Amino acid sequence: MKVLITGAAGFIGSHLSERLLVDGWTVVGVDNFDDFYDPQIKRRNISDCLRNKNFQLIEADIRDNTAMDKAVGDGVEIIVHLAAKAGVRPSIAQPLLYADVNVNGTMVLLEAAKKHKVGKFIFGSSSSVYGNNEKVPFSED
Repeated sequence: MKVLITGAAGFIGSHLSERLLVDGWTVVGVDNFDDFYDPQIKRRNISDCLRNKNFQLIEADIRDNTAMDKAVGDGVEIIVHLAAKAGVRPSIAQPLLYADVNVNGTMVLLEAAKKHKVGKFIFGSSSSVYGNNEKVPFSED
């Protein structure tokens, strides 16, 4: 199976990439190494993946139509979308940027998935969508 993982150098994305590579998958990792989190930490996160012949890193922004179309169009069967501008407080200070990356970037990926008939699109969100919840663990029910 061939999977494209956005936010591949982040904590969750890098661990998912490692796991899928161990399981024999081909992984296309997309990350723009945004400096909200230290880019050097993210590069260390994927250092093991980069040594695997079944891993390809694409350093690109998810809003880049051309780059995402090319990445998805190369036989990707599943997209796991983990990339986003993080942080609730910074999103209040820069709402247009956050909407552009988080909404428009997701739309770029969805359009590429539709165009190339990708079978599955998995979207990873944030616990922030639930607001403050005192009952832990909490349920979507």
